[in-house]
Amino acid sequence: MTRTVAQLIAECLVAEGVEVVFGIPGEENIHLVQAIHDHPDLRFVLVRHEQGASFMADVYARLSGKPGVCAATLGPGAINLLLGVADAATDSAPLVAISAQVGLDRIYKESHQIVDLVSMFEPVTKWADTVLSPAAVPEMVRKAFDLAEAERPGATYLAIPQDIEAADAPAHLVPLTGRPSHSVSPDPEQVHQAVRVLKEASFPVVLAGHGVVRGHAEAELRDFVEALDLPVATTFQAKGALPDHHPNSLGVVGFMRHDYENFAFDHADVIVAIGYELQEFDPARINPNHDKKIIHVNRFAEDVDASYQITVDIESDIPHALRALTQAVRYEPIRPFPYRAAPIREMLVKELEEGTVDDSFPLKPQRIVAEIRAALDDEDIVLVDTGAIKMWMARLYPTQASNTCVISNGLSTMAWTLPGALGAHFAEPGRKVVAAMGDGGFLMNSQEIETAIREQIPLVALVWEDCAYGLIKWKMDLELGRHDDVDFTNPDLVAYAESFGARGHRISSAGELAPVLREALDDGGVHVIVVPVDYRENMKLTDRLGELTINL
Repeated sequence: MTRTVAQLIAECLVAEGVEVVFGIPGEENIHLVQAIHDHPDLRFVLVRHEQGASFMADVYARLSGKPGVCAATLGPGAINLLLGVADAATDSAPLVAISAQVGLDRIYKESHQIVDLVSMFEPVTKWADTVLSPAAVPEMVRKAFDLAEAERPGATYLAIPQDIEAADAPAHLVPLTGRPSHSVSPDPEQVHQAVRVLKEASFPVVLAGHGVVRGHAEAELRDFVEALDLPVATTFQAKGALPDHHPNSLGVVGFMRHDYENFAFDHADVIVAIGYELQEFDPARINPNHDKKIIHVNRFAEDVDASYQITVDIESDIPHALRALTQAVRYEPIRPFPYRAAPIREMLVKELEEGTVDDSFPLKPQRIVAEIRAALDDEDIVLVDTGAIKMWMARLYPTQASNTCVISNGLSTMAWTLPGALGAHFAEPGRKVVAAMGDGGFLMNSQEIETAIREQIPLVALVWEDCAYGLIKWKMDLELGRHDDVDFTNPDLVAYAESFGARGHRISSAGELAPVLREALDDGGVHVIVVPVDYRENMKLTDRLGELTINL
């Protein structure tokens, strides 16, 4: 019995360990969708917008470490995938996007629905190409996954012409196996130089980035910083790499004004950047005068930046590099540095504790953060959308494990968390998930509520409602002294959620949020919780930080 190229692609996906594909069928990819549906080891999740499919694959990849896969038809369907693909690329998440393309009989000329999709995807992927022959399928699929997973991870794209997808696949074509994994050990001389720099340092500070999480180097990070009693700040994407309850934790850097953690970098003469990538956070914010020595620990070199001029470059598997550094500093006469992170930790704890007991309504952001934290176990997951909500959650949400407070910060995309929560369910089905978002972001991809209900996927969407694009209002007020064109009105969001068949909740007092949130998480169904938020706290925060001084 013959099989089609579409069936061969499905076999290749299974060989790569794929279990779920998110997407929408179109006229030109029906053979592939059917092949995925019919394969016993694959599940096709029909979504309501291709952007939602790419965000689901993006978050699945972030949490599982395995490539997420999304699929669409040609032209507009493929273009709709683009945002989530770009988000995965800038957040270093392995993702493989597959779309249809017009047949080879007309791909070379102007014709219906033809767009040069490869040229469109190339700027936001590690590799993009068109399958021009059935014989190329096993190699091209293997290459797409290999490049997506290799450090630094990112997105790849394959276009499948309509006539290629439907063609017979020669019987001898079979999926290819992945290449053996290997480790890269640190250069002993670079480790020795790093120890020399640390011996001469007065106040070194560690900046932990996303590479620590991808490399599963959390234990090695903790051992290293404890060996020298070093304070540690993380990027948004590495939040939780060192638990926030650890005495050396400073919290995250990345807020738009000089936050508590920045004061540690003001005092620092050496920055030990571990798994840090430039797109996570502008190094000019912590090295504005280009005068700090930088020890760079990562699998790859960084792009050129005047504020990130590397003194010591350790390009290696991060766990291996940290083990080598920890062993080296223990053999050297380096006494632990005086611990100076306590004042910063105390201010963060105090700010959150004050919010916990604030019963005002609409709710203060600090109160909402505290209630989310109380409702979730340390291993449960909150996805934090872009907007003012991101600033409050990143700063204050106590995070005790990696990938439990997930933030998009490479592209800083809006509206990814609601579809992303569905991807999170497939990556971590045993954990509770909250998708936290503003009302602006909610309505951009709220149609995926129907996907969650139809596919019986638990979903708790917590909507911070202020009837405005709150972060932009905050930025305008801060820099321009006024705001324009940022306010809008909402429909009845509870009725809107219920029209899909979800359960809708509107919080009318501070004390209501905790029981409603716990009920929704315990129920396992689809819930939308609308929380009016008092964003007058935004300007109060930036005013307070602008006047802040800290003695370390």
